[in-house]
Amino acid sequence: MSSETLTEKPMRVSHARNWRGFGWGFVAKLLLMMVVNAFGVTALLTAWSAEQWTFLIAGAVLLLVADVVYFSRRTVPLKYILPGLVFLLIFQVFTMGYTAYVATTNYGAGHNVTMQQAVDAALIQDERQVDGSPVYPLTVVTSGDTLGFAVTIDGVVLAGSADEPLQAIDGGVADASGRPTSVPGWDIVSVNTLLSDQALAQRVIDLRVAVSDDANDGALRTRDANSASVYRSSLVWDEATTTLTNTDTGVVYTPNEYGTFIGDDGSSLPVGFYVNVGAENFVKAVTDKDYATPLLRIAAWTFAFAFLTVASSFLLGLLFALIYNDERVKGRAVLRTLFILPYAFPAFMSALLWRGMLNAEFGVVNQWFFFGAGINWLGDPVLAKLAVLFVNLWLSYPYWFLVCTGALQSLPSETAEAAKLDGAGRWRMFRSITFPLLMVSTAPLAIASFAFNFNNFTIIYMLTNGGPRFADASVPLGHTDILISAIYQISGIAGGRADYGLASALSIVVFVVVGIVSAIAFRQTRKLEEIQ
Repeated sequence: MSSETLTEKPMRVSHARNWRGFGWGFVAKLLLMMVVNAFGVTALLTAWSAEQWTFLIAGAVLLLVADVVYFSRRTVPLKYILPGLVFLLIFQVFTMGYTAYVATTNYGAGHNVTMQQAVDAALIQDERQVDGSPVYPLTVVTSGDTLGFAVTIDGVVLAGSADEPLQAIDGGVADASGRPTSVPGWDIVSVNTLLSDQALAQRVIDLRVAVSDDANDGALRTRDANSASVYRSSLVWDEATTTLTNTDTGVVYTPNEYGTFIGDDGSSLPVGFYVNVGAENFVKAVTDKDYATPLLRIAAWTFAFAFLTVASSFLLGLLFALIYNDERVKGRAVLRTLFILPYAFPAFMSALLWRGMLNAEFGVVNQWFFFGAGINWLGDPVLAKLAVLFVNLWLSYPYWFLVCTGALQSLPSETAEAAKLDGAGRWRMFRSITFPLLMVSTAPLAIASFAFNFNNFTIIYMLTNGGPRFADASVPLGHTDILISAIYQISGIAGGRADYGLASALSIVVFVVVGIVSAIAFRQTRKLEEIQ
């Protein structure tokens, strides 16, 4: 028997011994992957129906990778890494990538749809009842949560919804007046239901059901939920020339480079579509007279706010940590608990509480500490900034109190004892030993705290809402706004004209700034560790 045969035989025996069949672990994994694949296929079908090809391809790749990884014996490390990688791709990489994409468009109020969607919206907004249009007896129908209309045209029962144009219904039955009484696949809504449900009745009034796939054929609408007529827009869409023509006035609307339909008479349609504008949003932030000066002030205040908050809260927390780390202080446990109470309350609730306390008319700060003086803490630009810094100091110092207390208790006692033997005093020991060693462990946390306060939206929004507003600016920005709250205002979420493109561009700038500052700070921290 050859040596090759002798080496192969134990390997076959080893495989036979290791095989134990399909255990409970495999069954659990199989069931879990069945659920994952079910959700994945559903998402792929949704992307397919919505013609979202990027999501379709990316989803198919992720699903295929997941199946290969979890049903292969050679990818054990990936079994643990893959979930984290998927979440990273979805919630970090994709989010930043999509933000960067929006930053290169004029996506915002009046330009938040595609060209075809803008055309459809323009046609709908310009709809008028067709002169001489017949009045069709109407039956309101539902299919699950879908609301629709059913009518009889030329003896054929048709039904449709907001998403589907009228289609012939096999087996549909109508009465002598032409009103559908049986619509297979749909449930008929009774008149009593419409009279008792005002919300449903309003949905019926707002509903439009396209007569066909061609938007120029018009749509069925109703005013009384009892009869319907054909409404058609006076605008006609010409896909070949990408123009909208008003058949009443003869004005031709052509889209410009910014996605706005401009008429040959100089007028424009209220509905536009988003287009790629390159780096225009970034240029706009520093050159547009409405944004450049306010954003420059806000950027300077953002850096000052983040730096002053970290510096003041760190120093105050360190001071209390040094005091209450001394064994001679009685009741240290109780006092430490009292000093960290602000850290135990949610920040937004504390900010709202302080907003009321700092009220100029009835706030307890003015009443108790300033003899009822009407100091406008939140209405004066300088006082509002001081109020924000003070309230954030009150919220932040307990964190540093805890961090510095732990760091002080972990410092090596041998170094302090050696310094004492050399005759070093308390200040000398603190300046040359305690503080440098403390900075080694707290510097990374200070960098993280700076990044957090650079984007501390909660304290600004809940305490001052960015106010008081700039008196010399037309945009809704204020003296206490930081970049993140300015982005919120520009995005239009709180009301006003939305400019998602500019907001996304500023988000990218904030991301880059925080990244650069953090990288420089971490590099200096490593140098500090090397010195120690």
